[in-house]
Amino acid sequence: MSLPKSIATGAGMLRNRIKASLRTRGGGEGPSRWSTPGHQERPNGYLFNEAPLESGQSRKWEDWELPYYITGFLTVVILGVGLNAKPDLTIETWAHKEALKRLENQQIPLTAEDSE
Repeated sequence: MSLPKSIATGAGMLRNRIKASLRTRGGGEGPSRWSTPGHQERPNGYLFNEAPLESGQSRKWEDWELPYYITGFLTVVILGVGLNAKPDLTIETWAHKEALKRLENQQIPLTAEDSE
């Protein structure tokens, strides 16, 4: 089973374009703007490129960490309180309340004569 010539030609052109873009993306000429000196440190084998601290020392927080943790905590609190306090507006709840109202309206109150 062979492909028609036009499909084979189109596939070949597409393959050549993809190969060319892959070649220049990671191995282009000159230094990459993402890995120039000052933008990336060489891996040193430690997690997040941080050497382990000596015993008794605590890690110094980066300037973004405190606002990040506070924002995350407040988000959880606000969503937890807000979603638990929201009104129940489901159709099932409305139908249950409506059914109770209709049952109350259908009941005939007992009078003194009926109870005898």
